[in-house]
Amino acid sequence: MSHIPASLRQQIIERASNICEYCHLSQLGQAATFHIDHVLPVAAGGETNLDNLALACVSCSLHKAARLTAVDPDSVEEIPIFNPRELKWADHFVWDGVQLVGKTAVGRATITALKINRPIILEIRKEEVLRGRHPV
Repeated sequence: MSHIPASLRQQIIERASNICEYCHLSQLGQAATFHIDHVLPVAAGGETNLDNLALACVSCSLHKAARLTAVDPDSVEEIPIFNPRELKWADHFVWDGVQLVGKTAVGRATITALKINRPIILEIRKEEVLRGRHPV
């Protein structure tokens, strides 16, 4: 894993408004410190710079790992995972209560690969709603 200088980490957190750039979980109030994700993994030639880094909750980061693609459950085709540096989140995802729904193949494949709607995550989002940190 590449070292992320503190000043670069702070820029990424501020740009992301302290939320996971994949599932939109707020970092505020979470016990675990969010990861800095290489959108294009280092293993695939990704660099450690602001244009290739995203704030990711621990769950999204660990499930994404060094993946670039995932299977869209509707078309069963291999699709690129959501890239927060190149794509607009709202174009690919929409909330249905605390469940995240993919509006596109990219959204669906990302939700599936990152296991974004696992039961434990849904319970966390319900708590986040009560605390005013979830957009429902």
